[in-house]
Amino acid sequence: MNHHVSTVNAPRRFPRFTIDGLSGASFKPEHFEAISKDGAFDGFLEVHAENYMGDGGPPHRQLTVMRERFPLSLHGVCMSIGGQGELDADHLARFAALVHRYEPALVSEHLAWSTHDDVFLNDLLPLPYTSETLERVCAHIDQVQEAIGRPLLLENPSTYLLFEESTYSETDFLEEVTERTGCGLLLDVNNVFVSATNHGTSAMDYLAQFPLERIGEIHLAGHAEQDDGEGHVLLIDSHDGPVADPVWKLYEIVIGQCGPVPTLVEWDNDIPGWPVLKSEAAAARSIMDRHASSFMLGRRHA
Repeated sequence: MNHHVSTVNAPRRFPRFTIDGLSGASFKPEHFEAISKDGAFDGFLEVHAENYMGDGGPPHRQLTVMRERFPLSLHGVCMSIGGQGELDADHLARFAALVHRYEPALVSEHLAWSTHDDVFLNDLLPLPYTSETLERVCAHIDQVQEAIGRPLLLENPSTYLLFEESTYSETDFLEEVTERTGCGLLLDVNNVFVSATNHGTSAMDYLAQFPLERIGEIHLAGHAEQDDGEGHVLLIDSHDGPVADPVWKLYEIVIGQCGPVPTLVEWDNDIPGWPVLKSEAAAARSIMDRHASSFMLGRRHA
């Protein structure tokens, strides 16, 4: 497996902004005018790569304007890193072209699968954590990192079932992937809470085993509650509301361990006005700022 990712030195298209210690929000086209007029927002914006895989038009015009002002996090949702088949070469090429075009500060994908043969499933589906899966995931990450010329951040999933054939815990699996490929991790704290609640396990125990030193970005989001049909609460990673209090508490614990890590508040459904997203990002920033003095400049402790 590749432990070093080759990079190509080329003239930059956009300003080189730092993203360290910043919080951000999902960029939605309906917020373009509000953000354009907002001189106080000093965070970063994240977009789903698949929304920008056309060659031009209004989406790229808007994103170009935003990228002139803010750092960008490019988040893929359809690469099918855990899929049994080969990665889609055309999709990977378009993904790599976006990385070159916008020079994002962060690039990420999910530990999940969403394709089978030539069928695309509009979902992020879980994987059994086995040696076979590990080999496949690592090979795919190597392929992506070679194409984009930089490390990828891999996001922990929200899960609603567990596989009996798994021989690794999720945290051990993620740690092994980082060791073999040199990739980083995107810790989704809401996913940790959702999965732990659904499986009747401890979110704190999960975080105690998570390789915190490999985190390059953190995600926060809202979730929904449902009844699973047997009288138990089932949490859904819905991204349609504010971050829940238990997730904020877990996030503060993580920041207390890691120091300030770029943090993105996701909101993808029932999207409110820009001030609401900005306020959620500001709440994450305030937690990071409170803990910043506990850490030496330029150094994080796990």
